[in-house]
Amino acid sequence: MKLIKAYIRCKKAEEVIHELEQAGVKDMTLIDVMAIGKNIDLQHAKYSFECVEKYQKVAKLELICKETDVDRLVDIIRRSAYTGMQGDGIICVSDVERVVKIRTGQKNMAALA
Repeated sequence: MKLIKAYIRCKKAEEVIHELEQAGVKDMTLIDVMAIGKNIDLQHAKYSFECVEKYQKVAKLELICKETDVDRLVDIIRRSAYTGMQGDGIICVSDVERVVKIRTGQKNMAALA
């Protein structure tokens, strides 16, 4: 199993989610976060007194999938999140050792069904 994390523009989140749902993805998590660093879109950057930095609001999308689906899903995210401007985001893929469904105790892929 793999965990895909994508940090994308908030305004592209709905499109990315729609495309993933069309591809059969049923479960994912969307979180509002702040991006700080040289790769933010300076046209949409704001200043934070708490962070004492320029930041950009971004959406963090997370989903767990089969290893065989990773390349297809990463491509869908990349294509649907693309604007061509600095700050389009980044996609990270990592291994998932184990998944346990709290309610049923099901494990791994059965927990995701």
